[in-house]
Amino acid sequence: MIDPRAIIDPSASIADDVEIGPWSIVGADVEIGTGSKIASHVVVKGPTSIGEYNQIYQFSTVGEDTPDIKYKGEPTRLEIGDHNIIREGVTVHRGTVQDESLTRIGSHNLLMAYSHVGHDCMVGDHVTMVNHASLAGHVLVGDWAILSGYVLVHQYCRIGAHAYAGMASHIVKDLPAYMFALGQPAVVRTFNVEGLRRRDFSREAIAAIKKAYRMLYRRGLKLDQAVQEIKSMSEDEPALQVLIDSIESTERGILN
Repeated sequence: MIDPRAIIDPSASIADDVEIGPWSIVGADVEIGTGSKIASHVVVKGPTSIGEYNQIYQFSTVGEDTPDIKYKGEPTRLEIGDHNIIREGVTVHRGTVQDESLTRIGSHNLLMAYSHVGHDCMVGDHVTMVNHASLAGHVLVGDWAILSGYVLVHQYCRIGAHAYAGMASHIVKDLPAYMFALGQPAVVRTFNVEGLRRRDFSREAIAAIKKAYRMLYRRGLKLDQAVQEIKSMSEDEPALQVLIDSIESTERGILN
């Protein structure tokens, strides 16, 4: 299952059925769970834990030191969950002591070719990052979010659950849950109705999210006024609480 041309550090903990292709390098303090497949020419550095049934394609670098100039070689980690697909040329860096010393990627994510996850990022589950989408340091990405090709996310920004960033958007503030943003810099254009339909949100939930979007972006209300109205609606529609949380947790402000 491990090609003899691969280089595996003796301290690496690798499940018996893991496949590792030729000329890949697995360094010290790396754990790889059952069912995972590592293609050729992949570099995995530790401390890194990779869960079960992940696929990492050729020329990806996973668990490398961050180039952040504040990083001075301190021990930091990368944690990756289960059933992720990491395509060609993806780069994922470990964390820094300036945050939690940890970069984390959840489960069932698709990181397409040449996408980048910077130091200290926290990526949820079922996230899609299309080719060349890039996260600067300390970015949080909620479950089911989609970042289209060449999307750039500024450090410390938060992408809400079920949000969608259109092609080549520059995200410089937080993108609230369910919203659709596009532009350089990005602005919120509408809400991610098609994504919600695909994920079997009820008609009532989609209607409530649509109304909340209009309160935030079309009625000319101040942000705190809009949030209060959305809170009153959330008593009948729990899905709105995800939107409220994504707004109230912001530290950089939300996109216009």
